[in-house]
Amino acid sequence: MTASNASTGKGPSYKGKAGQCQAQVDPLAAVRAPDDSRWDVYLTGPVFLDIIFTGLDSAPVRGTESWARGMGSSPGGVANMATALARLGLRTSLASAFGDDHYGDYCWDALEQGEGIDLSPSRRVPGWHSPVTVSMAYEGERTMVSHGHEPPPEGPASHYSPHARAAIASLTPGKRAPWVTQAASRGTRIFADVGWDDTGAWDLAGLADLEHCEAFLPNAEEAMRYTGATCPRAAAHALTDHVPLAVVTLGAEGAYAVDRRTGETAEVPAIEVEALDPTGAGDVFVAGFVTGTLAGWPLADRLAFAGLTAALSVQEFGGSLSAPGWSEIGAWWRKVQSVDGQDPMALQRYGFLAGLVPEAAARPWPLRRAVPTIGFGRSA
Repeated sequence: MTASNASTGKGPSYKGKAGQCQAQVDPLAAVRAPDDSRWDVYLTGPVFLDIIFTGLDSAPVRGTESWARGMGSSPGGVANMATALARLGLRTSLASAFGDDHYGDYCWDALEQGEGIDLSPSRRVPGWHSPVTVSMAYEGERTMVSHGHEPPPEGPASHYSPHARAAIASLTPGKRAPWVTQAASRGTRIFADVGWDDTGAWDLAGLADLEHCEAFLPNAEEAMRYTGATCPRAAAHALTDHVPLAVVTLGAEGAYAVDRRTGETAEVPAIEVEALDPTGAGDVFVAGFVTGTLAGWPLADRLAFAGLTAALSVQEFGGSLSAPGWSEIGAWWRKVQSVDGQDPMALQRYGFLAGLVPEAAARPWPLRRAVPTIGFGRSA
């Protein structure tokens, strides 16, 4: 299936408290079977309560008090990617530990009721407090402070992943995640990202689960450190010795990808936007790329779509609740087409959206966004 003939249809019937439909477009409609009971994507990892300060004129200065002009709260951590996937119409299942405090209540409700994410593999942990991250956004960057404790371990039965088309794994140097091997053996396509290697080893052999992955999506600095390459594009090619598909994000330059199986390469520039809060933009990029891959789009279309969803996300507060839905994507597409003197080649790059986005600008429900407090949710 190519992007130009992708089917448009109703997404899964995800309902929130107010009865909002959380997916107006199903990008996988053409590849679904009537009796297909699989989840589209499975994720696991920690969920944080994110508190985000924006509107800071500069970085906080030691010994002084800084006032932010904006503030928002939202579920964070793996919730960023899970929410982005659900808002793009993918049936998303998440396994995580939630505290039995008010923060845990809020995050559980926001994800299950607000976004239609399946939390049946998740658990509530009595007496365990939710981890928290405070993020300060300024000058297009962010500084974060986090606090939390590892939840109590589960028994052997916890190493379970539901049957899903795809799963997203966050690789940890020197560690294996048993569920990755299990999921890959059942035909689940594994997409992997990675964080900063605090050990300083930057050894690809230490990323043991990479052997089960279809795609690896590091940023430019991570890719160069793992491969020893002096340029991110060369690093992407080097990574294909270890994984079939390498996608390297280039920050303001966009993204570059190499598919070893087809020999195809693609590079798409970033979309220039005024960033309010970059929290979670990388997670939203991964969600957009996974969506396009499962839908069978060409590589360049997948990169363009991932970059667009990430660009739209940084214009809102918070990591998870900043993720765009199809109405936001459609509104952007209609707006750029109406700009006088628009570069025809730039429009052509995103022409695949014409067969996907809703025709109407209005939607019957509002997307949840990050708000300064979590208390108001109880009165809804």
